Amino acid sequence: MKNKKIREIILGKPLDPMKSETRHSMVLVAFLAWVGLGADGLSSSAYGPEETFRALGAHTHLGLYMAIATAVTVFIIALAYNQVIELFPTGGGGYRVATKLVGPYMGLTSGCALVLDYVLTIAISIASGVDALASFLPLGFQPYKLWAEAFFIGLLIVMNLRGLKEAIQILLPIFLGFVATHLVLIVYGIVVHSSHLPGLVPATMAETGELAKSMGWTGVAGMLLLAYSQGGGTYTGLEAVSNNVNLLAEPRVRTGKITMMYMALSLAFTAAGIILLYLLWDARPVEGETLNASTFKAIIASAGLGGQTLNQALLVIVLAFEAGLLFVAANTGFLGGPSVLSNMAADSWLPHKFRYLSTRLVTENGILVLGIAALAILFWTGGKVQLLVVLYSISVFLTFAISLFGLCLYWWQSRKQHGLRWIRRFLLSMLGFVICAGILVILLIERFAEGGWATVAIIAAMAALCVYIRNHYRETKQAIHSVDEVFANQPFGPGTEAVEPEPEAQTAVFIVGSSRGGGLHALLWVLRMFPGHFKNFIFVNARTVDSHAYGGEGALEKMREEAADTLEFFVDFCHSHGMASASYIGFGTDAVDEVTKMCEEINRSFPNSIFFTSKLIFAQDNWFTRVLHNQAALAVQRRLHLEGLQMVILPMKV
Repeated sequence: MKNKKIREIILGKPLDPMKSETRHSMVLVAFLAWVGLGADGLSSSAYGPEETFRALGAHTHLGLYMAIATAVTVFIIALAYNQVIELFPTGGGGYRVATKLVGPYMGLTSGCALVLDYVLTIAISIASGVDALASFLPLGFQPYKLWAEAFFIGLLIVMNLRGLKEAIQILLPIFLGFVATHLVLIVYGIVVHSSHLPGLVPATMAETGELAKSMGWTGVAGMLLLAYSQGGGTYTGLEAVSNNVNLLAEPRVRTGKITMMYMALSLAFTAAGIILLYLLWDARPVEGETLNASTFKAIIASAGLGGQTLNQALLVIVLAFEAGLLFVAANTGFLGGPSVLSNMAADSWLPHKFRYLSTRLVTENGILVLGIAALAILFWTGGKVQLLVVLYSISVFLTFAISLFGLCLYWWQSRKQHGLRWIRRFLLSMLGFVICAGILVILLIERFAEGGWATVAIIAAMAALCVYIRNHYRETKQAIHSVDEVFANQPFGPGTEAVEPEPEAQTAVFIVGSSRGGGLHALLWVLRMFPGHFKNFIFVNARTVDSHAYGGEGALEKMREEAADTLEFFVDFCHSHGMASASYIGFGTDAVDEVTKMCEEINRSFPNSIFFTSKLIFAQDNWFTRVLHNQAALAVQRRLHLEGLQMVILPMKV
């Protein structure tokens, strides 16, 4: 009881998943979704444009092309991913697209890359944010950066375990502060040097022509392409909405498209605007400062707002919001990552426990695994942002490329069903695929030795583990199906009249799941071992409200109907044989809690009760099978024994 109270203080009181108002209070409207999911993309403007500009070397005049290309690319990817929102309104994004449109194993590859992407979103955002904060602190703080990063990850874990919406609302002021300060700086910086704009295009064209004479047009194109790919981190985060459509307010597709528009406009304006500022303010690398810091310092100084102290204070505020936004972006990993894990668990690539919700209706296991994995990568890399960026960009563009290839296949294969509309969408998807696949190939070639190999190795290892897990679940499912088939032809009796249970009679209570074979196995075992002893036969079913069942009211109703049908089958079977029978059904985020509550309630109504359930027994039982299958039967038995109730577990070998 004491532990439960402490948990409520830290994480908040349990929520009732079956109340429609609970879901309505948790879903994200477009604005909050922009804050929660768009921060990842917007925060990349803190390092993406700089990577692009630095790759140009002394030929900074080419930055104009990069500014235009960056804005256009953002909108191409955003518009392409709007199609994903339309085709998959229940969420799943890149993983679901690849699985349904390309194939399950390509979906697995995309899913593994997405999970790594979200882990790295947390790691790189926290590392970059702590680096920004460390620049204002004494050098003696440097050895403690990793521990500071661990602290911030722990803080975000707790915030997200309390609930997604609460975490977003806490971080909202930081997000708005970043948007406001950068909007003012970009607009002011461009307006102040607006006299340079008319001559910028002719000067850029002339300098490009001169450069082409010395190194050829192929050399110029190669330089532009390399700089373009180096800034690939700018586009990360654009897939977040399509991955998490299930978190959005109804109508989801419309909310998703509005959110994507907010993300595209804000990212295109900020990233392209910053590159344009580099050009107009003649940004040059300064040791110990980012290009953003040196450029913003010059803009603030030119405003003439006060002395050096005030200017320094304003710069600190701007950079503090930039660092703060990186922490908000890290939170995106905790929003999107568990959703991908849940989708993969639904397809049995991962342990099914990744689908389960906590009492605060969040995928607790996914949040904890993402946080621990991010910590592991931070300690492995020493928090080096340069290495993390390489890992990050490759995983992101692998997912982009596979998803957009899937869209190309879809529009080509269904072209006869969509009239001429398919051509425009096919071309948009194809353009996005060519851009993302091109960036991916260049990154793999240029950065393979600098960390690209690690991305490939991690994704391959994750995929191999997932294949092993799915094979185990497939074999188990086939074994359970064979048990169901054995009992499928069990004949019903001639009786049709319902027989009500007697409260004082001997009662056998069966805790059943979705397998009718397992329930009948327990019932027939009891009838055979205790002939004529039990007069009442009660069936109990507790359904876990997981992340997929909680996708909307329709999914909950379907789950209710399936559970009711299963229980009705057992009750009708007993009635047909003249046996008194009834059923109890419960829903919650913890099946053990729900079953225990119902069993205690049944014991009050039927004091002469003994409880029975079946448990899967594997020929080779080990820690791995115990991770893949919950030990609910043993947990319920332990709880009931503590309450003085008798429970028998019947082995069912598979």
